[in-house]
Amino acid sequence: MDTVIVQLPERPGRRPGGGASKPDLLRMGPGESAEFGRGSPGRPAAVPLDDQGVSRRAGEITAAEDYWRLSNFSSGATYVVENLEGAGEHVKVAPGRLGAPVPFEFSRVVLPSLGGSTHFKVFAPQHAYLDGESGPSTGEHTVSPFALDPTSKYFLVLLALCEPRLRAASAAVPGATEVMERLRGLPECRALTRSAVNYHIDYLAGVKLRLREESAPGGACVPEAPGRTGPAGGKREELVSLALRFDLVREDHLALLPVRRTR
Repeated sequence: MDTVIVQLPERPGRRPGGGASKPDLLRMGPGESAEFGRGSPGRPAAVPLDDQGVSRRAGEITAAEDYWRLSNFSSGATYVVENLEGAGEHVKVAPGRLGAPVPFEFSRVVLPSLGGSTHFKVFAPQHAYLDGESGPSTGEHTVSPFALDPTSKYFLVLLALCEPRLRAASAAVPGATEVMERLRGLPECRALTRSAVNYHIDYLAGVKLRLREESAPGGACVPEAPGRTGPAGGKREELVSLALRFDLVREDHLALLPVRRTR
């Protein structure tokens, strides 16, 4: 099972304007490690960072059960891991620090470089959340098979998709533009774009709810092509159907959405 997905930086020389393309992804399971940096002749880095200000062996990431660790091999540079779902939340990894745990589900690793900064993204989609209240027990805890974080933007997107069906069973599933407009009333979603909505839809379909195993590599991080969700919005329909069938989104969650304005 893949517990960590690294979105590799775009390499120079790719032709622009060639249409939407999938990013290169590195998928890792528990215990697997990958070095990042410029690499050296005969020993390329698994996560290549093409900047002369970045060390050849800048560091290493190691996948754990539902999180990952970062090692900083630099003798003088501090690395920053940003929480892409937070409001400026970040972790600093000091020079020489080994195995620093990173708890974020969506992360951006930023390294100082000649170009100002160089970065790559790391996703830990298998974060587990306790399903209900825990009580005294022996053995392993039981957790929900769908690890959804109600405080995340992808959950808000799923909620906005499900809202019409929660209010009226026969309602149509909204499109990406409608979801964007519905969520922009929230402070954390004021800058939300249609492409970002599609990004979260593909992440939900490919990784969190695992609708289509064959689409997981593309859906894990970036939409295959913004707006392409199959005939009649098939991907959105499938997400809503699954979420409502298993009560992943409920009526009490509607309080998370902005209040509708009455005319």
